[in-house]
Amino acid sequence: MRRTENSEKLFKRALESLSGGVNSPVRAFKAVGGTPLYVAKGEGAYIYDVDGNKYLDFCCSWGPLILGHAHPEVVRAVHETALLGTSFGTVHENEVLLAELIKKLCPHIEKLRFVSSGTEAVMSAIRLARGFTRRDKIIKFSGCYHGHSDYLLASAGSGLVTFGIPASGGVPEDFTKHTLIAPLDSEAAVSELFDTYENQIAAVIIEGVPANNGLLMQRKEYLQYLREVSGNHGTLLIFDEVISGFRVGQNGATGMYGIEPDLCTYGKVVGGGLPVGAFGGRKEIMDLLAPDGPVYQAGTLSGNPLAMAAGLATLNFMVKNDGWNKLEKRSAEFTRILEAETKDIPVTIVRCGSIFWIALQEEAPRTAEAILTDAGAKYRRVFAEALDAGIYLAPSAYEVGFVSISHSSDDLAEAARKLGKIMRSLFQI
Repeated sequence: MRRTENSEKLFKRALESLSGGVNSPVRAFKAVGGTPLYVAKGEGAYIYDVDGNKYLDFCCSWGPLILGHAHPEVVRAVHETALLGTSFGTVHENEVLLAELIKKLCPHIEKLRFVSSGTEAVMSAIRLARGFTRRDKIIKFSGCYHGHSDYLLASAGSGLVTFGIPASGGVPEDFTKHTLIAPLDSEAAVSELFDTYENQIAAVIIEGVPANNGLLMQRKEYLQYLREVSGNHGTLLIFDEVISGFRVGQNGATGMYGIEPDLCTYGKVVGGGLPVGAFGGRKEIMDLLAPDGPVYQAGTLSGNPLAMAAGLATLNFMVKNDGWNKLEKRSAEFTRILEAETKDIPVTIVRCGSIFWIALQEEAPRTAEAILTDAGAKYRRVFAEALDAGIYLAPSAYEVGFVSISHSSDDLAEAARKLGKIMRSLFQI
């Protein structure tokens, strides 16, 4: 059995000084039980906790570590940059170089701006969309998460299509009154909203690959419909690619589906493991940002040197080493073995690029409403037994997993067999 004494001691201390003992809710292990793991170091595809346990890491800092932990190229870039200064509060070369590289990899981006988080990127993109269209309302989808700004912490009510109601304490209903909620995978619901609120909708925002409530892969036809209906009504289409950007290919969901949104938001991989966000799109829209236009956005640490250096090192490595093709092949082989190991039990393996999700049900859901309600209870056991087998999965049944360049074929094959055995035991097969 794993030893957890030191993690338990640290968590007890944390509860006395940090709210909930953590700095982000899911880290508290409430959904899976037990004590949060306190990680001492990461190396390649592995993390090591303060009790000396070693785990193959499928969380990868929730996606950013596409090269794995402490990759030499990233460490070198951050070290060399830090020696010159960690923050200047002014412009510097690396923010230009990273912006140029992103534009090269994502041709639909004509201009962009860096911020410090995915939440900030989405918040700013929606403000920009409202400024461009001079409209107030937005459409978002149940099952998609776009950060914790007030008007995006909205959940659907009892109707098929409804105004958003606050999904968090501290958010006034007045803040979400312009947020309209629709279910995923329903053209009819979106059409009804456009009919009801004609000439009032500034933007439709969707995760191109919804990956915050399971991996809810959408039909290409549905995303094409959103592109068409938005354009027909003078509404901007925003793809939230904070997770999928550079994870499902060098041009994210945009390139995978061949559908160009008006604006895109990014984070995660763009900073190579350091705090970062970005948003960008058509020049005529981006030119409305201050200092050139009337839409204000600013940030003291936006484009900070360390994050820019880490992002440059990460993306340049992927470009120079055929990273996305290698990741695709390795991830596909991993899920192929995992599917074979879970054959004939009610488990579905969903994958898109180097993102995967273990859905504990017979069919892959496309909407949040289609996820079985007993998934959480089953996953608690899978998670705990995976830890004992030296595998670190996300501490929630509704979070996805990530494969990195550092995950070897042998690592992945062994993990797939172990996970298959755990799930067969869960269903007594």
